[in-house]
Amino acid sequence: MSGNYLSGIFGSSPVRPLQEHMQKVVCCVSELVPFTLAVLAGDEHSRNQHHQNIIDMEKEADALKKELRLRLPSSLFMPVDRRDVLEVLTMQDLVAGGARDVAGLITGRNMMFPESMSAKYMALVQRCIDACNQAHTTICELDELVETGFGKIERERVGGLLHELDEIEQDTDEQQVVLRHELFKLEDELHPVHVMFLYKVIENTGGIADRAQRVGSRLQLMLAR
Repeated sequence: MSGNYLSGIFGSSPVRPLQEHMQKVVCCVSELVPFTLAVLAGDEHSRNQHHQNIIDMEKEADALKKELRLRLPSSLFMPVDRRDVLEVLTMQDLVAGGARDVAGLITGRNMMFPESMSAKYMALVQRCIDACNQAHTTICELDELVETGFGKIERERVGGLLHELDEIEQDTDEQQVVLRHELFKLEDELHPVHVMFLYKVIENTGGIADRAQRVGSRLQLMLAR
């Protein structure tokens, strides 16, 4: 990664690295949509292609995180504590890792979803992506927050965005309950090992939204300093 590129990332913004990294994370997680559609359609070739895309984008996000951690200049980050920026970067990286793990589990076990669960699982995936997009939107508002000297109006706006993120994450919790209930009704019709891994996929998918919400929680702590 070139020095000029890093200079472009840092610029004069103390939160630009977070925004750049989260954009890569969102791209990675969003790839779960075509991946899941391929899984539900039984299209193994397309599924594998999108799985590889997720792996590649997760690696790119991880590489950027490591590069930023090494080169993050403390002198440019007076409005925001350098340690806070690094911790949010780590939280964001876990979101991309969650997408990689879900896709890897489904692909590695060549998993299929019962037809009665397909639409509900797709809705869960989309809501998890909504959570990631909301976290990204919130981070993109931090520039304005810093420029206004953490003014009350902008603080309230960011707080409102974080509240919406919490609500999205709660939606995914409820969707998981519905999916688990649906799977429970089908347990006698499916192989026990397949059932076990379906439960794990549901949990890990919901975990993506949970990790995105933790990004928001870390931002709240950063703003409270």
